[in-house]
Amino acid sequence: MRAPGAAITLAGFLVVPGLLAAQGAATTEAALKVTGFAEASYAYSRHSMGDTIIVGRLYDRLQNRFTLNAFGIVLDKAYDPRKSSSGFHAEVLFGQNATVIKSAGGALDLGTQGDIPHLYVTLNLPTRNGSGLQFKVGRIPTLFGLEVIETTSNPNWSEGNQFVYVENFTGLGVSIETKLNQHVDVQLRVINGWDQVSDNNKRKSLMGRVGISLGARTSIGLVGFWGPEETGDNTANRYGGEALFWRKLGAAQLWVQGDYGREQANAALPTPGQDAQWWALGSWFMYDFRPSFGLAVRGDYVKD
Repeated sequence: MRAPGAAITLAGFLVVPGLLAAQGAATTEAALKVTGFAEASYAYSRHSMGDTIIVGRLYDRLQNRFTLNAFGIVLDKAYDPRKSSSGFHAEVLFGQNATVIKSAGGALDLGTQGDIPHLYVTLNLPTRNGSGLQFKVGRIPTLFGLEVIETTSNPNWSEGNQFVYVENFTGLGVSIETKLNQHVDVQLRVINGWDQVSDNNKRKSLMGRVGISLGARTSIGLVGFWGPEETGDNTANRYGGEALFWRKLGAAQLWVQGDYGREQANAALPTPGQDAQWWALGSWFMYDFRPSFGLAVRGDYVKD
């Protein structure tokens, strides 16, 4: 947990949608879409370590300096869920943010300040309800949480403690996904491990999610995970779950996220002779004054 104290962060970002698309594309499946974004910031805290690092922070961790956080280029080719089709999604990220979301293994390494957080193909098989059954293979963003790697898609610019401490960023493996009906969608993943390009032991990790839509204004997401995550240890499993609630309130939106996890006793833990456990609770509130301007606040707590 970080020490209490004041912190100031100023951030700016630029999002460029649809820089390039296939001309004259007859269907969504045929379109190649290229987008990009850029972020820069300044952060200051009275409680920094050696006047260089703001303890407990991630993207806004660099004390009293201007930072090029991210320059991202995204390529996306959509699949058609109504028929046998394929697509892909790739993102190349440069900047200080890329430094802290890297996976172990090095196969996708672009240097200290470069990374490829998304790189996967999608194969779709048609289903009777028209939603399709998707098979994704590659490096895929986590099923956890409200917040994502790209801060331009988050309620707040900075990342919360749950994103930093209790979630993985990405997983390399296969994901099977479908929407069963208008109310329920499911995802099941088999991955090398949390933020691992190359598996660090001999067993795979599992993650699953069930999304429940209770109408246009309310949804619930439930995530579960299980598998060994420590290097060379095939028996010490990490397991737990998460619930994320969303509610639309006129021009406002409310999210509440709760996490719980355990890791079986192993030599890599601070107390090797006993299981580690943690829980976290966070909430976000965002109000849109207009489509291009809004205000968001966040509060969260992590206990480990």
